[in-house]
Amino acid sequence: MNDYYSEKLSAEQLQRCYEIASPRIHQYLQAEIQHVISRLHPGDTILELGCGYGRILRELVGKARRVVGMDTSSASLKMAQTYLDADDNILFLQMDAAHLAFPDGTFDVTLCLQNGLSAFKVDQLELIRESIRATRLGGKVLLSSYSAKFWDVRLEWFDMQAKEGLLGEIDWGSTGDGVIVCKDGFRATTVLPDDFIALTSQLGLTAQITEVDKSSVFCEVVKS
Repeated sequence: MNDYYSEKLSAEQLQRCYEIASPRIHQYLQAEIQHVISRLHPGDTILELGCGYGRILRELVGKARRVVGMDTSSASLKMAQTYLDADDNILFLQMDAAHLAFPDGTFDVTLCLQNGLSAFKVDQLELIRESIRATRLGGKVLLSSYSAKFWDVRLEWFDMQAKEGLLGEIDWGSTGDGVIVCKDGFRATTVLPDDFIALTSQLGLTAQITEVDKSSVFCEVVKS
């Protein structure tokens, strides 16, 4: 199911997931963005992995010198071109998050947000390795997932998406402990703080873990 977000849950369908979200979900999404903004500098060049239709990047334009979004979905990238006003400081590219076509040290900050490390269904070590490679010395890689404290709200949101026809019906017998399973084969897991530490440690990296809003968990790595 590694092409789920490209084939079924992209562009307008992906946007609909956010349109139907509860106020608590919108609080979570905004808190995640605000945390990212707090870690940026005006002169930064930013890469977002799995940018979708540009929901997050639209909030970052003006907070950095240049923003680049990449995604595997051509439909989402096409929508992003209209969702964000045309600007020389914005670039959208289609590629795989675990195989980035950028020279070493291209970006000041590389982002993989909203549980992308799990959702993209690529080799997690390779995604982190590539993110570090594409980031300059002294630059940052920011990864985020869901806080365990947010499970009930997250599950309710996914159930809303299923009832809207955006996801398959939830398989309640297989869902639990941070894993959401749908009857159409969709499966969402959670990258826990210990998982972030284990993954970054395997690559010889030091990670700082921060919980934000009791809804998301950030893993920040400074390239040294």
